[in-house]
Amino acid sequence: MKKNNSKFIVFIFLLLGVFSLAQEKKQFLSIQNVLQKMNPNGKIDSWFLIYNTYGKDNVLVSSGKKDYTPQFSGFDVVPDEDSFYYIAYSQNGKLNYITELQELKNFIGKIDNVEEAAIIAMSEGYFIDEEFKDVAGNYYEDTSNYYLDLGKLTSKECPYQKKHYTLTISKTTGIINYTKDNGTYIELYNKKCTNNPRLLKIEKKEEPKDEPKKSTKSTKRR
Repeated sequence: MKKNNSKFIVFIFLLLGVFSLAQEKKQFLSIQNVLQKMNPNGKIDSWFLIYNTYGKDNVLVSSGKKDYTPQFSGFDVVPDEDSFYYIAYSQNGKLNYITELQELKNFIGKIDNVEEAAIIAMSEGYFIDEEFKDVAGNYYEDTSNYYLDLGKLTSKECPYQKKHYTLTISKTTGIINYTKDNGTYIELYNKKCTNNPRLLKIEKKEEPKDEPKKSTKSTKRR
């Protein structure tokens, strides 16, 4: 009986070890690496992922014969960045372009990996913050879901604000089933912000009190 109990205890510890390993978070290498892990849906003759910065095209994925026309606009996966991505692909002899994030959903189709899950989240306004991967650029997974910690720009006004969220994305459907708000991790005020806490503190300081007026005595003439 004791022998069976000891085997059961060892088995429990093994299960806990496997579970803890499964929960270990990993960081995304980079946004470009995530986009390069896309697997196009359906039969694609050729496709190219292009990153345009300072007006210059850099081909990140080259699959097939290069026969596309450079584009002057595309999708931005990082807020306020002066660059963009676009995809050129040929399907059934027809050349197509993807310049909007939302169009990536149909291009990807069924989710094949965690990178594609992150792209689905990007199309919903989330992003990988490469400067703060600990809070907004990591993930873990189990047999059913991907769990992604990503950022979201919640205000471009005063103050400029970023929040981080944990998204639960189904491996089967590719749908975001649950979103957990983890709070603000960046909040920046500038001099023009009327709601800047520092300015409000200055305004609340007591103004110097006016000196009491000197009383003037009237003199009677004799």
